[in-house]
Amino acid sequence: MNIIELRGVKKRYGEVEAVAGIDLAIREGELFGLIGHNGAGKTTLFKMMLGLVPPSAGELRIGGQAVQGEAFRQVRRGIGYLPESLALYENLSGLETLRFFARLKGAAPASCLPLLEKVGLGEAAAQRVRGYSKGMRQRLGFAQALLGTPRLLFLDEPTNGLDPQGILEFYRLLDELRGRGVTVILTSHILAEIQQRVDRLALIRDGRLQALGTVHSLRTERDLPLSVYIVLRPGVEGALQQALIPFGLAKIVIGDGVARFKCPRSAKRALLAVLAGLGEQLEDFELREPSLEDIFLGYAEDAA
Repeated sequence: MNIIELRGVKKRYGEVEAVAGIDLAIREGELFGLIGHNGAGKTTLFKMMLGLVPPSAGELRIGGQAVQGEAFRQVRRGIGYLPESLALYENLSGLETLRFFARLKGAAPASCLPLLEKVGLGEAAAQRVRGYSKGMRQRLGFAQALLGTPRLLFLDEPTNGLDPQGILEFYRLLDELRGRGVTVILTSHILAEIQQRVDRLALIRDGRLQALGTVHSLRTERDLPLSVYIVLRPGVEGALQQALIPFGLAKIVIGDGVARFKCPRSAKRALLAVLAGLGEQLEDFELREPSLEDIFLGYAEDAA
């Protein structure tokens, strides 16, 4: 079941077309990523889906309801939102801040302290926000997004300011929420962080949907080469180069006992057979799939 459906959605600001006719469907329970360069239209798209900004054209439905319709008021109660920059009152404590947001959202005040504990701010609940670090402010923002047990979460750069442990805890909480059927849409500039975590993603460029699918499907579509790293035993450089001649590789770099080169995806099986044939002449080898950053840059080159 699709929880979000966009058909021909556009948004203009004067002469600027921030979103240029996007068709998109997001399934219930998905962890869905939106990626793109700064100014690609991701935040504008978020705001339209939240009902904060009306589309200039097209149809946008969440939970089966038109975002600009009266029935969307009820749907909105089941949505949590963490903006990239959350304004906070410096003189309030973390607990007072969350209770303030709870009143705005109609959530139970009694849920505030347990939420702070869940995001790792239990011991700082009585501390004024002015004394919070950037990571603590981000945790507090995440807690406010979770008020009212939302069924749909919009998270804009949610790990901004978090340390590695905080990032692990954040995604552990997301896994827990997804286990309960919560749909999550997030943006991130840290592509390596999300590539193993999202179910699908959309690449937005200049307000248009440039690519859509799983990381695997986008890798296949782009047909990007594999990166190969081989640790050699002494004196076998020549044997390796001879074995690789049939592949017609453009460039093989060998130095300090390590060989590095790119290999077409179509030659993966054949390459593995050759490396296996070299046996103990090789100390070790590694084949790396193109990263999400490689995929992103590949699409960017196409558009240039």
